[in-house]
Amino acid sequence: MQLPQRLARFNRYVTNPIQRMWAGRAPLFGILEHVGRKSGRRYRTPLTVFPTADGVAVLLTYGPDRDWLKNVLAADEVQMRRHGRTLTLTDPRVMSRDEAAAEVAGPARKVFARLPFEQAVLLRRV
Repeated sequence: MQLPQRLARFNRYVTNPIQRMWAGRAPLFGILEHVGRKSGRRYRTPLTVFPTADGVAVLLTYGPDRDWLKNVLAADEVQMRRHGRTLTLTDPRVMSRDEAAAEVAGPARKVFARLPFEQAVLLRRV
């Protein structure tokens, strides 16, 4: 399942600016800091983030055709603001939710595995 594209547009212009104020400090949230592969512009995208042993997992709630994901795949490294700290992440791997769920750490694994989305991306801490 993927969320509707009109919701993605709404979130981009309405919800994301609000979430940027707190998502870098809240549990299960993070702010992905990435650079546009065409524009060179810096972006800050709030995401729901699940911990793994060596990085983070992000469910692709709107599917894999997202600009932030394309920017991450094109970059060597990206930054993520999480729990008030900045992490450097690399090695993005898109995979099925079930494959990614095996990597999610702690009690968040059960939640991650039951969410109705098909794909996820894993990012490794540098």
